[in-house]
Amino acid sequence: MEISEVRVTIRTDDKLKAFASVTFDNCFVVRGLKVIQGNKGLFVAMPSRRRPDGTFQDIAHPINSTMRERIESAVIGEYEAELSRPSGVVSNAL
Repeated sequence: MEISEVRVTIRTDDKLKAFASVTFDNCFVVRGLKVIQGNKGLFVAMPSRRRPDGTFQDIAHPINSTMRERIESAVIGEYEAELSRPSGVVSNAL
């Protein structure tokens, strides 16, 4: 499975740095990923929903660490590229 596109929308919050969507094989998209500034640096949080007890449950997530690393690398890479672009220039294809 290949990551064919990553789209990032920058936020100005202290911890929430961006929202992202990832397209796989040009045919399946996962929206609602978040780029978060944690204590040890940036990380990607998968889309989730709040349970009745107040905890969160991932809606979609990778099953193995290799895929998690590929997604996180692609999303953070696009986030950093988006930060370095002059405003108004859009490029989201990998």
